[in-house]
This record gives sequence, C-alpha cells and structure tokens, in this order.
Amino acid sequence: MISPRTPSGVLELLPPEQVAFQRMLEAIRSGYERFGFLPIETPVFERSDVLLTKTGGETERQVYFVQSTGALEKARGDETPDALPEMALRFDLTVPLARYVAEHEHQLTFPFRRYQMQRVYRGERPQRGRFREFYQCDVDIIGKDALSVRHDAEAPAIINAIFTDLAIGTFTIQVNNRKLLRGFYEDLGITDADTQAAVLREVDKLDKRGADYLRTTLTGEGFGLAAEVVEQILAFVQVRSVGHEDALARLDAVEAGSAGSAALAEGVAELREVLSLVRALGVPESNYCLNFSIARGLDYYTGTVYETTLDEHPELGSICSGGRYDDLAGQYTKSRLPGVGISIGLSRLFWQLREAGLIDASAAESTVQVLVPQVDPELLDDQLALASHLRHGGINTEAVLDGGKLGKQLKYADRAGIRFVAILGPQEVADGTVTLKDLRRQDQFTVPRDEVVSALRVELAQPLV
Repeated sequence: MISPRTPSGVLELLPPEQVAFQRMLEAIRSGYERFGFLPIETPVFERSDVLLTKTGGETERQVYFVQSTGALEKARGDETPDALPEMALRFDLTVPLARYVAEHEHQLTFPFRRYQMQRVYRGERPQRGRFREFYQCDVDIIGKDALSVRHDAEAPAIINAIFTDLAIGTFTIQVNNRKLLRGFYEDLGITDADTQAAVLREVDKLDKRGADYLRTTLTGEGFGLAAEVVEQILAFVQVRSVGHEDALARLDAVEAGSAGSAALAEGVAELREVLSLVRALGVPESNYCLNFSIARGLDYYTGTVYETTLDEHPELGSICSGGRYDDLAGQYTKSRLPGVGISIGLSRLFWQLREAGLIDASAAESTVQVLVPQVDPELLDDQLALASHLRHGGINTEAVLDGGKLGKQLKYADRAGIRFVAILGPQEVADGTVTLKDLRRQDQFTVPRDEVVSALRVELAQPLV
C-alpha cells in the first residue's frame, strides 16, 4: 500500500482549524469590500513569457512550470513552439494583476479598485512557516496616467479595520517613503542606485544583527563608508514616531537637516499628506507611526511603503506590507498605470498566530449550528421536516440519519463543535414544541415549533461569556 502523506511545504488543516482559517479569510474579504473594492480572480497558471517578464535569478528558479501530457505528446510531433506556449504557476498576484489590467485596460473603470484572494506557488525549500503553496490576500488601487497620493492613506485605514476585526492583538502600521530614503542617502553622498540598494539590504538586518554589525559592515572593504556617515545612517533608521504630532515633528527635523534634496522634500510632503488623511480616516494614532528603516522591494516600490507588526509579538515580523509603485504594467502596455496596494500572506500569518498561541482552533465554533438527532426512528420524517424548516430559516443544520442512543449523538455534536441540538421526540411532537439543548452553556429550554428559528437566531446572536 502507498503511505498517505502530505507534500512538503503546504498548509493542510483539520476541520476546526480550517473553520478558523476561513473566518480569517472572510474577515479580510469583508474588510476589502467595505472599502469599496471589487473581486477578481486570475488563472492559477500564466504563459511563462508573460509571467517571467520582469523576473530572473532566484525567482525564476522557484517557479513551477506546468504542461499537460497531451501538450507534451504534441511537442514530440510537428507542433510549432508558438502553438504550445509554456505555462507556469503564478508566484504572486502582482504580475497577474499587471497582465490583467493591461489586457482589460479599455474595459475597466479607473481608478481600478480590486482585491484578489488566491493561492500562489513558489518552489522554495520547505521549512517551518515557509510554504510552497499559500494564500495571498491583495488589494490595489490602479490609476490611469496618474494616481493621487491621497489614495496612499487608504491602505493604513484598510489595515486598521481588518486587524481590528481579526482581534489578534494590538498592532502598529509603520509608514515610510522611498523618495525620502533616496533623498537622505543622496544628501550623504551615496548617489549610486546599486550602492543605495546594498546599504538598505544591510540596514534591513539591523534588528537581527545589531548596530555593531552594521558599523563593521558599512565601514568595511565592501562599502568603505566613513564612520560619521554610518553613524548618521544608524541614527536615521532608528527613528520611530510616537503619536501623530511627533511624526510631523520628525518630518520637519529631517527636512530641516537636508542638504536640499528634491527627492527628500517630495517624500516628506507626501508623508505629511498621507499622515493627515490617515488620521482623518479614523485610524487611532496609537496604531500608526513613522519608521525610517522600512524600504520594501527596491526595484518595485517608489513612494509610500508600509509594514504592520503585532506589538506583543514583534518576532513574527511584518504581517501585512505594501506600498506605492509608479508603473504596474510597463512590460505589457504603453499606458502608465501607477498604483498602491497591500498584501496579507494569510497562510503564513495563520501558521505564525497558531504557533504563538494566538489562535485556538479547538475553540472555533463549527459552521454547523444545529444538530437534529434521531430520537425515535418512527419520527424520522418529522425530524427531517424540522431540519428543513431550520435550513429555510437560515440556520445551518445537520440531521442524523442513522440513529443510535441519544447520548452518543449528543457526544458527537459536542466533539464536532456543534453548539445546539434540536430534539424532537414523541412528547415534543404531541405538544408542537422543540427542545433546544445548548451544549456550550449546558442548559436546555423548550419552544413552540413555529418559534424555533427566531429563538435560535436570538441565542446565536448573543456572545458566549
């Protein structure tokens, strides 16, 4: 016999965990829709010439290439390469979005506000918390020719709403601007783009390796930066604001200390406007701050950038990130399509929260709200009619068909996480009633049959204490 085993690098869950995962997924979906975003889905695979246009190196080595057996058979015959395009599984949702917008540009309304929640695939080396198949939950606003920086303020508002709903602990949305970073390094005399990128990669290791490591590296042979320049970098990247007014004051200080960089001035102006609108959108000032160490992907983001961390669990790293980009689909269209977006890697986030003890899947309520047991085989038709009545009333109901001892059926309901049992025995049929047993509160009560739906709705709406 073949041993059943899950492929490495996937997150396969048991039903209670899957219920908890789905509820997080729905909370994110609800949050995106509440801010006026529309859903799209793209194929799990794309033509490789489209998918890999802007990639190479490590990314291309992680791509899963796919082809049907029929296509492979044809490839051995007389088919031309153009007739048999090579396919590859998507490794993120951004490249498919770029292709989608470029292809449907004249059918879309701009600014185009889309959300997309699908699995993506990367051939990474499996390790704890790193998956080959995982859910990404992305939201983006795409403009045609231009997109006001005001849209950059929506991302923190969306993040705030979603993570407040998820109730996984206090969090901080850390904000920065790539233009400000570029201007700061230009003022220090670091003007080469590749050198800036290398410095920022080292700065990104500050929390893990410490300031001494950064000093040694940046003053060493690979960089050769002056000690006073490195100290200025260290002081800059450790800036964290506390409250809205402090954030504005720190921006004033950065601008006052500038040697006149136009990029820095533009970055400061954009951050001031974004922070002002973030507050106007109702985000508590305790939930956002400036963090001058954040850069995100150097070749992709061009303006505002975001990272979100859980205050009590910084070891989890960023749980939601994103930013502004100037040219989404430049490889596919001559149109200029700037945008701003954020992404939640839900599979990794769920795994991290579970490992940190912040998710107790065993406490998750089943999607089944009521079990109708088989109390008396002679009353099966009545019991099935009750189950249908509950379903028509919007109550998720399972009906027992095989019967058995009532105690065993109650034990089944409890183990399956079903909160209510609707008992319809000979006495209830005679009286026109239903006995409702609440397995969570360990009590029961009897209601008229025509009131059972309304009674259950009232009970289900009340939080368990």
